[in-house]
Amino acid sequence: MRPFRIDIAQTDLDDLAQRLRRTRWGAEIPGQGWARGVPVDYLRQLTAYWAEEFDWRAAEERLNALPQFLTEVDGQTLHFAHVRSANPDAVPLLIAHDWPGSFALYLPVIDALAADFHVVLASTPGVGFSGPLTSAGWNTGRIAAAFTEIMDRLGYPRYGVQGTGGGAAIAVEMGRQAPDRVIGTHVNGHITFPSDDPADFADLTTAEQQRLQRLQEFRDDKMGFVAIQSTRPQTLAHGLTDSPVGQLAWIIEKFQEWTDPAAALPDDAVDRDLLLTNVSLYWFTGTAGSSAHLYYESAHDMNAWTPKEKSTVPLGVALGVTDITIRRYAERDAPVTHWTELDRGGNFLPAERPDLFAADIRAFFESHRG
Repeated sequence: MRPFRIDIAQTDLDDLAQRLRRTRWGAEIPGQGWARGVPVDYLRQLTAYWAEEFDWRAAEERLNALPQFLTEVDGQTLHFAHVRSANPDAVPLLIAHDWPGSFALYLPVIDALAADFHVVLASTPGVGFSGPLTSAGWNTGRIAAAFTEIMDRLGYPRYGVQGTGGGAAIAVEMGRQAPDRVIGTHVNGHITFPSDDPADFADLTTAEQQRLQRLQEFRDDKMGFVAIQSTRPQTLAHGLTDSPVGQLAWIIEKFQEWTDPAAALPDDAVDRDLLLTNVSLYWFTGTAGSSAHLYYESAHDMNAWTPKEKSTVPLGVALGVTDITIRRYAERDAPVTHWTELDRGGNFLPAERPDLFAADIRAFFESHRG
């Protein structure tokens, strides 16, 4: 493991500003709002802010306040931040983020978590400074094994794991692979699916029926990005790596759809500078394509969707208002010992509601300290 600091070259900053100012804008059908994608007017405003007002150097300084490291695992350079707690009873906690997020989205919650945990923010292979990928085959199981290796190298024999969305799948898999190491797994934005068993649909609560409806709406109308990233991530990479506005639109659409719907716009749910810090990490590292490969690996992994042995590690679940998790389906993954249904916040809880996020993690691990 070697220390790492972010230091984006000024020439890269200048190039980004020039590209943003020279954006070639497309037309749109009037009156469609967000129904067909990101509206031009909103994207123009956000682009202008990124080019003229956003301060990357301030964001870089804030990120560099976190001790960061690089290490090579299974032929891939992996990046992580490691914030040790001053609390002598602190529990080591590895956090796995979701796409299109990054370790930057945890900045609002890091101080609250570090009061009780030694926090390890692991960047997913292919994302940010854990990219670009040097080989194929980085599926959920391989990533879980690599993150376990990071905790080995840090000298943590027992620890907790937290994951959001796709990171939740990694977190559950870490518990399945190393049940003697993981004391508990906490997830939010956890994706669960029904089986063909009619019992899966019997006696569902009103809230559970609403979550299934959201899942069906997602499958019917919001899976375009999944289809592309699962089949042709390399073709997509050419456009997003060349156009910062393309990269911005590709990511910001997900923040519009997955954050608390009480927020009218993505930057009403998540601080605008934090949103652009996250997008900038993808842009400066050129990892639009490599970050999409996890979808390709999952779609082409014969074992990805087959039933797996149930983990013995306790599972805690926090549900934001956009979540689709059904408890009986989650119980197939691991024994659910903690269940919280929040009335605020969406998929990006650490950035949207850091107070609720930290409190729920703390509550879960108070009863699972090993």
